[in-house]
Amino acid sequence: MEKKLLLLYNVKAGRGRIHRKMDALEQIFSEAGYMPIPKMLRFGQNPFEGVNEQIDLVVICGGDGTINYVVNAMRAMNLDYPLGIIPAGTANDFAGAIGASSRTLKAARQIVNGVEQRIDCGRVNGMYFVNIFSFGMFTTTSQHTPEKIKRHIGKAAYLIEGSKELHNREFIPLHVVHDNGEFEVDSMITLVFNGETAGKFPLARNASIRDGLLDCMIMRKCGTFEGAWAAAKLIVLGRENEDIIHIRSSKLQITSPLSPLTDMDGQPSAEFPLEIECLPGNLRIIVPKEG
Repeated sequence: MEKKLLLLYNVKAGRGRIHRKMDALEQIFSEAGYMPIPKMLRFGQNPFEGVNEQIDLVVICGGDGTINYVVNAMRAMNLDYPLGIIPAGTANDFAGAIGASSRTLKAARQIVNGVEQRIDCGRVNGMYFVNIFSFGMFTTTSQHTPEKIKRHIGKAAYLIEGSKELHNREFIPLHVVHDNGEFEVDSMITLVFNGETAGKFPLARNASIRDGLLDCMIMRKCGTFEGAWAAAKLIVLGRENEDIIHIRSSKLQITSPLSPLTDMDGQPSAEFPLEIECLPGNLRIIVPKEG
């Protein structure tokens, strides 16, 4: 019996290249024994509503925000499909973590020849994230970076937009509870990784999407120069210093007297207080055989 493949795509992602290659994608999946069912994502609508066919595989064409949207929509309907990823966003951090090719048609071939693995997923206040949850300076940059700029210059758009926040530093007092204790800190930036990279920058170099743990990195309150130096050493050299707290934990509780905006895979996210956890092996992901 022919297997059915739900092909979900973000028409705005990847500067429109997914839409242009849709016929070629459908041919690759058809030749592999699937009946592709293309469906353009409409954000605000659950893409699984009205899908009456028995679906064997869901392929997501888009970036981290698109993957996030589909995973949360799937979980909202108590579904657990295997997922294939064709990266077509600005940074594609999660796709990079599973070894997916940045070339659209090669990524499709990796899916049809790939193997299913159980991959960790993060959850905060009932909302799921695949790569990173964050708040503080720069962390909501992707939310207000115009789509037109992202399409034209890629991840450099985040650097340009983020630089505007240097003059609007806000320190966030936090109380953090983790697997091995608790502490208080005034934070400039807080990043909670399931994956390893943020905007393709390898910040949590020892993190893994298969270890059942989250990597939480908090930059303490410091001056502009000190903060920039700490960030540069982390990004370029992979070195942490006393201005950065790095803990690994399966669960986190974070409270604050403030209510900063938060971000989850580039999308608006949860409100404080925060209950964050790693869900080991929560997602069924098709990864390349060589990955």
